[in-house]
Amino acid sequence: MLNLVLFGPPGAGKGTQSEKLIEKYQLVHISTGDIFRAHIKDQTALGQQVSQIIADGNLVPDSITIAMLEEEINKNPQAKGFIFDGFPRTVAQAEALDKFLESINEHITGVLALDVTEEELKERIAKRQEISGRADDAADKLTKRIEEYFNKTIHVLPYYEAQGKLSKVNGIGDIDAIFQSLTAIIDTY
Repeated sequence: MLNLVLFGPPGAGKGTQSEKLIEKYQLVHISTGDIFRAHIKDQTALGQQVSQIIADGNLVPDSITIAMLEEEINKNPQAKGFIFDGFPRTVAQAEALDKFLESINEHITGVLALDVTEEELKERIAKRQEISGRADDAADKLTKRIEEYFNKTIHVLPYYEAQGKLSKVNGIGDIDAIFQSLTAIIDTY
């Protein structure tokens, strides 16, 4: 099974590249953001709780995120693999994901980190906010999310680097060129 973590700050292009990778490798996309938005849209009890947390610009607690992630994986027993988008965001989440995958005799195959400058991120997200109107793209929330990434989330990279699973890719430039860089790495797994 091919299990990938697509890593990068908000606006790095994880969603765009995930779509292309899913199509090429027939993976199941697991985006914690999409899962949260689906729960919010369906107005589940969890969705209402998550809605307030996200609206405040905070990260959803690990216990909620991991339970929802396990549920998504278990819904797809015939999957050829998964692509994790927006997760893990902390070393504790990475350890919990490894532990869960081990319990089903699986593991993370590789971690692909999209490198994008903070200036580029702000430009991309400003454009995305105009188009999508996502509440978490508002300027104040965005600043908090980018800070959260560079202060906390980026510390997950050494965890995977120590396992020999980390590959960094320049996330600035032509979408197809970035995709080619990603597939060149994936094809070595």
